[in-house]
Amino acid sequence: MPNDAQLLFAEHVGRFYARQYGFPPMAGRLLGHLLVCDPPQQTIDELTEALLASRSAITGAVKLLENYGIARRTRAAGQRMDRVSLNPDSHQPQNFDAAVHQEHAALFREGLALLSEAPPERRAPIEEMIALAEFLAERLPKLVDEWQAHRDELRASGRLGRPQRTAGSTGP
Repeated sequence: MPNDAQLLFAEHVGRFYARQYGFPPMAGRLLGHLLVCDPPQQTIDELTEALLASRSAITGAVKLLENYGIARRTRAAGQRMDRVSLNPDSHQPQNFDAAVHQEHAALFREGLALLSEAPPERRAPIEEMIALAEFLAERLPKLVDEWQAHRDELRASGRLGRPQRTAGSTGP
């Protein structure tokens, strides 16, 4: 059973993810709990008890976090219950896919074409959105490379540990 500080942390994560990303609060609470719980793999029943929530609320939160690649379910051979844990691959930069921003730029250019006869001040907001999307598409791959080099330096110096890998997981 988590202690009060762990529950408060999970609540803070829940509020942050609700405010910043539009997550249901329970999904954020679940994420917060998975970051600090021991053991790091929990059954739905354990999560229900720890977070004082209904089984359906936990199951829905797990599905949402799975869809975002943040959590995953695993089942060891011979076990009847899934265990939920953080997805080790989710520690990698998210939303850094240049293709998404290239698609944004193309979409915004389509909107700009609709404003071809509009005055410059009317076109300015969408032109800026195109410029930002193109900038991000160009810069993000370089930023990911920089982060990975920095992370590797931190790991080599011992200032950053390696994520715990479980059976069936892959990644750096």
